[in-house]
Amino acid sequence: MQKLLSYPISVIYYLLFGLTLVVFHPIQWVCFNVFGYQAHKKSVDYLNFFLVKCTNLIGTRYHFEGIENIPKGVPIIFVCNHQSMYDIVAMIWYLRRFHCKFVSKKELGSGIPSVSYNLTHGGSVLIDRKDPKQAIPAIKGLSQYIEKNRRSAVIFPEGTRSKTGHPKPFAQSGLKILCKYAPSAYVVPVSINNSWKMVKFGFFPVGLGNRLTFAIHHPLKVSAFSFEELVEKAENAVVKGIKI
Repeated sequence: MQKLLSYPISVIYYLLFGLTLVVFHPIQWVCFNVFGYQAHKKSVDYLNFFLVKCTNLIGTRYHFEGIENIPKGVPIIFVCNHQSMYDIVAMIWYLRRFHCKFVSKKELGSGIPSVSYNLTHGGSVLIDRKDPKQAIPAIKGLSQYIEKNRRSAVIFPEGTRSKTGHPKPFAQSGLKILCKYAPSAYVVPVSINNSWKMVKFGFFPVGLGNRLTFAIHHPLKVSAFSFEELVEKAENAVVKGIKI
């Protein structure tokens, strides 16, 4: 019944979602090229504010718990499970004070209004999953960037989205590079729940009336652990916080 009801609502939703992306693309361009990073960052924040509001129209609600756990004034590596693109929209807006940058697949770097522009100009990195040699210097550059500017990187070590909410094993290579070249960073595990329900029918129609939760766990200082201990603690925290 929900799927049937969702068809006409999804048409309206995607029109508004797409219009938001189209409108903010030139706004981003002007902000970046005329006014610089801070203005561009603010435009991206409000792009994602309006994208969140679009999802509110289909009954989506968001809850972030543990934001007070995130250290301030230091580099942050958010380590999260991955369920849908809505993970990213929500984190950019609700964690905007931390200047989130993403490790994303290169396919997202072109062809998508607003999204591609932000990924290629906003400090995130695009990697080719089929070419590990290309990924290493890209992720190294991101880790050096957050170390220097005291900003944050978001990495989804599962490597791809979970279509059922069940977590997948963590790949360690990207996280290892981030930790190596951002030695003063804190790893902050984040458990994301119910985002997969937004796309449980596929791209169309969208799932209605979901409550997405983001449980932010206690930070782990990179320099206080061996990498093996660090990734084990981070993965255990993320997995423990996933509700199926």
